Amino acid sequence: MFSRLKAGLAKTRELLFMNVEAIARGIGPVDGNVLEQLEEALILADVGAELSGEYVDALRAAWRRGELPDTDALRARLRGMVADTLAPRMIPLKVGPPYPFVVLVVGVNGVGKTTTIGKVASGLRAEGHTVLLAAADTFRAAAIDQLAVWAERAGADIIRHKEGADSSAVAFDAVRAAKARGTHVVLVDTAGRLHTKSHLMEEVRKVVRVIGKEIPGAPQEVLLVLDATSGRNAIAQAKTFEESTGVTGLALTKLDGTAKGGVVLSVTREIAAPIRYIGVGEKAGDLRSFDARDFADALF
Repeated sequence: MFSRLKAGLAKTRELLFMNVEAIARGIGPVDGNVLEQLEEALILADVGAELSGEYVDALRAAWRRGELPDTDALRARLRGMVADTLAPRMIPLKVGPPYPFVVLVVGVNGVGKTTTIGKVASGLRAEGHTVLLAAADTFRAAAIDQLAVWAERAGADIIRHKEGADSSAVAFDAVRAAKARGTHVVLVDTAGRLHTKSHLMEEVRKVVRVIGKEIPGAPQEVLLVLDATSGRNAIAQAKTFEESTGVTGLALTKLDGTAKGGVVLSVTREIAAPIRYIGVGEKAGDLRSFDARDFADALF
C-alpha cells in the first residue's frame, strides 16, 4: 500500500526536490540559495505562500545553527514538519450506531465523487458493514449507471430513480429503506454543482433537510470530495461548501495526476474539517484512509 502512495506522489516529490538537489550538488552543502529554491518549489506545489514561508523560516534557522549539512538532512527535517502539520487532521471516518449512519457526499463536477463513493462502499463492506447507495445525482444518467456498477462491485444495495428525478426524493427513499432493512451505512451521491451557483447549492441544502427530518442528526458526515489537480481552486470550493452545507470530512482525489500535492497541506490552513481519504489511483484500494506520517514519508 505504501508503494502505491509513494508512486502516486511522484510528481509532487519531483517538483519539490529535483531542482533543489541539483543546486545543492553544484555548491555542496545547503545554503540560502537552496532554501529560496525550496520555498519557490513549495509554493508551486500549492502548499501556500504562508505555510511555505513558515517552513523555510524554520529551516533557515536550523541551517544557521549548523543542523542542515546537506539535502538529506533538509529532506528529513521538512518531512517531520509536514507530518506535524497534518497529524491533527488525521481523523478517520468512524461509522457506528445508531444506524443508519448517513454520509452525504458533495463536490463539483469532475472531482471523482461517484467513484469515491464506490471505493468508500468497498472499504466499509470489507469492514463488515451493510451499505446502501443513494443515486441522488439524477442530472446525469451516466452517474446513476456508474453508481450501480460500483454497488454491484462492492456488494451494496442501491436506491435509484429515473434521470431528472428530484434528488431529495431519492435521498428520502434511501434513508427510509435503510431504516427498514437495518442497513448500517447510507452513502448519498449528489449532483456535481458549481460552488458559485447559489440556486444549485440550495438543492444540496434541501437534501440535507430531507435527510434530517427522516433521521434526526443525519447526515452524520458531509464528505467533500476535492480534485487535487485543481490546486488552489479546491480551497475556494471547500470554503463555499463549508458555508453552505457544512463539511465534516475531506477526500482529496487524483493526487497521482498532479504535481500540486501540497494542496493537502494548504487545505489544513483554511478548512477546519479533517482529511478522511486521499486518492492515488483508479483501483478501489487506491483510495486510502489518510495517514499523516505515511503521506510525509511518501512525499520525501
